[in-house]
Formats: sequence, C-alpha cells, structure tokens
Amino acid sequence: MPKTSIASIVVALLCGTSAAWSQPGQDFPPGPGKDKVVAVCNGCHDINRVKAGYNAAGWNMLQHMMQNFGTPIAPEDWPIVTTYLMTNFPERQRPPAVVISGPVQASIKLWDVPTIGSRPHDPLATKDGAIWWTGQLSNKLGRIDPKTGAIREYFLKSPHSGPHGLTEDRDGNIWFTANAMGAIGKLDPKTGLVTEYKLPDPKAKDPHTLIFDRDGILWFTVQQANIVGRLDPKTGDIKLVTSPTPRSRPYGMALNSKNVVFFVEFGTNKVASIDAKTMAIKEWTLPNPGARPRRIAISPDDMIWYTDFARGFLGRLDPATGEVKEWQSPSGPKSEPYGIVFTKGALWYNEAFAKPNTIVRFDPKTEQFQTWAIPGGGDIVRNMDVTPDGNPVTANSLTNQVGLVEIK
Repeated sequence: MPKTSIASIVVALLCGTSAAWSQPGQDFPPGPGKDKVVAVCNGCHDINRVKAGYNAAGWNMLQHMMQNFGTPIAPEDWPIVTTYLMTNFPERQRPPAVVISGPVQASIKLWDVPTIGSRPHDPLATKDGAIWWTGQLSNKLGRIDPKTGAIREYFLKSPHSGPHGLTEDRDGNIWFTANAMGAIGKLDPKTGLVTEYKLPDPKAKDPHTLIFDRDGILWFTVQQANIVGRLDPKTGDIKLVTSPTPRSRPYGMALNSKNVVFFVEFGTNKVASIDAKTMAIKEWTLPNPGARPRRIAISPDDMIWYTDFARGFLGRLDPATGEVKEWQSPSGPKSEPYGIVFTKGALWYNEAFAKPNTIVRFDPKTEQFQTWAIPGGGDIVRNMDVTPDGNPVTANSLTNQVGLVEIK
C-alpha cells in the first residue's frame, strides 16, 4: 500500500474526516517539526484536528498509533514531531468528572494491551468468559482471560484492515468490520484463520458497527457512506441500503426483543430501525436538532436508550409512541457520553471527555445517577459490551487498555 494511502486511512480512522484545510500551517507556531506536521497531516485531513490537543501521554500514544499504521515519517523524525505537538498543542480544557455515590458497589479492572498504540476500539464479552478487542491500528484482534490474565493477539489477513466493530456468532467465531478496507471479517479462534467478505459497493469504504440478529444474519452500519447492510454467513450474500437521510452517518446498533435491529444516526438527530425482509428503514426524529446520538442500548421493555455525544445527555425513545425523554449526564454538556449497555436493571455508559473519564450508572426506575472515575483516566471508551454474568466490559483507546466493571 502506498504511504500516502496509509496516511489517509490513519487520519480517517482517527478523525472521521478527509477534508483538507484550505490554508495549511496558518496559525501554527514556528519551531522544529512544524513542517513535517503541516505537510503530513494536511495531506489528508483537516489539520485543525491537531489543535484539539492531548497531554504528553496522549501524544506519545498517538505517535505509536501512527507508526503502527505506517504514517510516512522517518523514525528519526518522530521525536521532533512529537515534541512539537506536545509543546504547542497541550490537552484542551475538559470538564471535571462528577463522581456521585449511590447504592451499588462496583470495581473497575484494567489490563494493558500488549501492542502499544493498538487503539483498542470495540470490546466484546464472549460466551466463554473472555474479553476481546479490536486493535484498530495494530491490525490485530486481542483476547484476554480475566480470570488468569492470559492474553493472545491474532494477526489479521490483510495489512492495515482497520478492525473496528466486533461480535461473536453461535459457533464462537469472531466477526469484525474491516473499517479501512471496506470488508467484513471472520476469525476462527481455534485455527487463527480469517475469512474476508468484501462489500460490493465501492462507496461502502468504512463498515462500522455489527451485530447478529436471532436468525443468524449479520447486520452492520457503514458510517460515512450512509449505508446499512446485512450479510448471510451461510451464503456470503451481502445486501446494502442507503439511509433515507443524507449524511446521517449510521452508527451504533442494537436488537430488541422482537428481533428488530435499531441503530442511531450520528450525523443527525435521528434513531432508526430496519426491516429484516424488505430492508426498509424507519426513522424517529429526536426533538432537539442538535442531538447527535452515537451509541444505543435497548432495555427489556424495548425502550431505546442512546448517548447524545454532542449535548451530553442520556436519552430514551419509546418507538411505539415517539415520546423522548432526556437526562443531562452528570459531568455536564461537554462530557461526551459514548459507549452504553443495559445490564442488571440499569443503563451503564461512559463519559468520554470528562477528566477523568467516568463509568455512569442510571437507574430508570428512580432516575438516579451513580458514577465512578475510571482508574488512570480512561480515555476513551468508544463502545461497551456485557459478560454472560452481567458485567460491562470496555476498550479504552487512548490508554491502550481493556476493562471490566465488576458489579458487586
């Protein structure tokens, strides 16, 4: 793969955009490393993303991420580039985490991912009690046994495939979205063999989240292409359909008790479902036009719960009536609620921009919040899953960790 293509994929993965800034380097402070930063970063995306800033540990981790994916900077130039970024673009001001005590006891365990800069994206709790993760920038899938701490990483078939979403089938195979190559992948953990299913539409370049329905059909979103798809594992047949709302960016997915797939549209203020037979998409519009639902969970009563990343809210949609109710997340409008699951009678989610990141519990009966600070800061839980015994699991991208929330 050409280096320019690799760099383009890296920034698309990290930033979700490919638009270039019209005046590269303007307002960037002078100093050693500036030319490299402007030339390489601006070659493929909005260079202003750099100005978002990180602390020193964050910039070091991002350096490893970029190196893993082959960004065209010579090894001897990385210290200069990283020092320039640390010096000129420190961490942004972040809302302080609001820690709220409550009736539930829980502890958070964390394990470091072996490959530095792996960027663990999605976690998966499998039937055998293991925790898996996608190493988006290391091109690996990883597995840990929480009881023993034993870890194994699996190399994928195609280089720079960008594993992203993650799920398990009935036979214990691990399926993933190859976000950087427009494909769906299947790993057989017994043999390590990977099967790839290329998406039939060249516009479908970035498959995102995936889930199985109860009939064994695999459903997935393709965010930037504005597409939802299905794959029949028995035949390999893939069907794609475009979301009715332009640039709606289909994102997180969940399945209700009636075997209906729901998903949120991160590019707009909508929640949607898709018909299993016709693939017709039905949308519900959230009342606030600024809402940007990113992940989704469904409670046993088939209420749709979503994290409003842009406004810092937890929301609930009743698809039968269209009624929406929202609650401000404890750390406020800039807290960036992200991954979410329903387990043990409550919603569990994380605040991805609070400092430190938090795990949040919301009791839908009492409408009360309880929160825990993630040890070491968290940074950033992009998705969550639930173990067979009901404990949330996490993958923490910037700290290169996977986690387990043990509810007492």
